[in-house]
Amino acid sequence: MRRITRFATVGVASAALALSATACGNTSSSDAASDSKEKSVAIAYDIGGRGDQSFNDAAYAGLAKAEKDLKIKGNDAEPSDGEADADKIQRLTELARSGNNPVIGVGFAYAPAIKKVAPKFPKTTFGIIDDSSVTGDNIANMVFNEEQGSYLAGVAAAKTTKSKTVGFIGGVETPLIKKFEAGYAQGVKDTDPSVKVLSQYLTQPPNFEGFSKPDLGKAAAQGQLDKKADVIYAAAGLAGSGSIEAVSTAGAGKWSIGVDSDQYAQAGLAQYKDSILTSATKDVSDAVYNLIKSVADGKPQSGEIRYGLDKDGVGLTDTNPAYVKMTEVTAAVDKAKQEIIDGKITVKTTP
Repeated sequence: MRRITRFATVGVASAALALSATACGNTSSSDAASDSKEKSVAIAYDIGGRGDQSFNDAAYAGLAKAEKDLKIKGNDAEPSDGEADADKIQRLTELARSGNNPVIGVGFAYAPAIKKVAPKFPKTTFGIIDDSSVTGDNIANMVFNEEQGSYLAGVAAAKTTKSKTVGFIGGVETPLIKKFEAGYAQGVKDTDPSVKVLSQYLTQPPNFEGFSKPDLGKAAAQGQLDKKADVIYAAAGLAGSGSIEAVSTAGAGKWSIGVDSDQYAQAGLAQYKDSILTSATKDVSDAVYNLIKSVADGKPQSGEIRYGLDKDGVGLTDTNPAYVKMTEVTAAVDKAKQEIIDGKITVKTTP
């Protein structure tokens, strides 16, 4: 698999392929490489990049699975700190011009770039995760009911807390992250109205460092621990790892709830995993894989593709043996899940 930055391409690709990609990059034809015999696909990461143990790594897992199962060359491109939309436009243009199909933007921040680039490459399918505002015949919008998985996290937190105080940390205060907060807070209050929910956002747009700076998440979690929170749910990308670290060093009886990926199972968080109660996941991996496979099969997905509890597109993990043993907690979560699927519970998308 090749990783691409704005300045260089590195990895296992052969010299011939690298030269081919360079040649394609210099052409002015919109779909010049679309007829290439080399089948390749690409994802462009969100803030924090690969290695965030969360959102971006979930997308990478889908790419890696497609590369293995479908025998397709995978490319992935990193963002740069503080980049503008112009940088994303350049990145997506280069990936499409080099013959990758599909090209997937990981995160809503790619919406302006896909709106600009997709019409120029009509034979290329563009995917965007967490955004449905940009549409087109060659655009697939992969969206999730994050509020539903977060509701289950709230149920688990309310049933687990001993201090009757739990925390929520959002990376950046955007409508998407507010869905996480809304679902979590509702799940807590529906389960036990006496439990207090502390909520905090790390940064405000246009500052998106709240998704990439672990020290910010660590400081926020410490502040909530000082206010007696004993379960903290962070929806903050790479910054969330700082929250997990803070909770893990706070002593017995303090729990983190992970997000997006099963963070209990992430190698980069192994030293903290005993304090990761569960994770509210969304199946970004399968969404990426399914889009890639649809293009490989000649039936490319387009339009809104929604993943909710009813399709196991979001959910709550049970990989931590300590969580599995909490039968009262897991029973409450299972009950809430079924009631959401059955329409007995409608989960809010705004706090």
